[in-house]
Amino acid sequence: MKRKVITSIGILAAAIAGGLVYVTHADLFEKAKAAPAPPAPVPVVASTVAQHDVPIYLTGVGTVIAYNTDIVRAQIQGQIISINFKEGQGVRAGDLLAQIDPRPYQALIDQYTGNLERDQAQLVNAEANQKRYTQLGNKGWATPQLVETQNAQVGELQAAIKADQALIDAAKVQLSFTRLTSPIDGVVGIRQIDVGNIISPSTTNGLCVVTQLNPISLIFTLPETVLPQIQQQEQKAKSPLAVIAYNQDNTIRLDQGQLGLVNNEILQTTGSIQLKANFANAQNQLWPGELVNARLLLDTRHNGLTVPAGVVQQGPKGPYAYVINRDDTVSIRQIKVAQVSDGQALIDSGLNANERVVVDGQYKLQPDTHVTILHGKAAEEAAAQEAMQAPIP
Repeated sequence: MKRKVITSIGILAAAIAGGLVYVTHADLFEKAKAAPAPPAPVPVVASTVAQHDVPIYLTGVGTVIAYNTDIVRAQIQGQIISINFKEGQGVRAGDLLAQIDPRPYQALIDQYTGNLERDQAQLVNAEANQKRYTQLGNKGWATPQLVETQNAQVGELQAAIKADQALIDAAKVQLSFTRLTSPIDGVVGIRQIDVGNIISPSTTNGLCVVTQLNPISLIFTLPETVLPQIQQQEQKAKSPLAVIAYNQDNTIRLDQGQLGLVNNEILQTTGSIQLKANFANAQNQLWPGELVNARLLLDTRHNGLTVPAGVVQQGPKGPYAYVINRDDTVSIRQIKVAQVSDGQALIDSGLNANERVVVDGQYKLQPDTHVTILHGKAAEEAAAQEAMQAPIP
């Protein structure tokens, strides 16, 4: 009887233990099934913090102006008989641009030349008489009054000859004005008058405008707060500061020149200073009236830290960047940016050389997110997708 009881108790205990084991495994399976899978790594485009010499620029907007601009005007009145240039043509100083009818002025020269020759002939005769009267006066055969009269006549004719010569010289100057020439090297603009018209000094627009392009100037503005930095750097530098001109969207480097002038007053209305730079403009990429971006090379930072501009993000506490840790997780790092130029950001603080940072894909990231780094074509496609999917600020 005792053996049966013991056997029954053993069977019951085994059944209970089996049930507990089943329940425990079932619970664990359900819990494992309900637990979320770990998130997949986020694909990002990364870069490394570079260290090299970085130029420090002050950037402003300016307008190109011609080094010299001359309106070709007539200094005399006359009819234009020929136009000797094409609009837009390059010319040298002294090149003939137009011809005014020279005949009236040549006639004056001929007239004054005739008067000069007449007076010269009379002077020869008067000087001969003067010589004779002087000899006669020395012998007492001519009165002093006659000798003095003859001397006066010689003097009068000599003065007349000088006046005739002066009139001829003046007429020759007037004749030279019938040739309208270029006063400078440059490019001719739109013709303002046609052949056959009368031109005079009072003609408002003149014949045309000649603009000097080589060299050329640029006037641009910077905030007045940078004036002490410019003055300090000018004192240190042994040569004029360099200025680089770019087109309006900063995609084309137009030319490099030198700072020629910091204007002698601050514009009170805008709180800015005007600066003037001169460029050789050998390729004629700068044109008068063109609006360009000017970069004044203020200094060069040695061993500066740079990252692609896309690394820099803006947050409530200022600029920051996602740094990729050794375990391929990311963390947020507050940074200080000195400048952004040509797609590169110069970092004052917050990053170290050779650290990995996220360039594209930040909008999917949180601190401690695992990432996988894309390369080559995959990185380019991810960057394009990032641009389309990123939220509009």
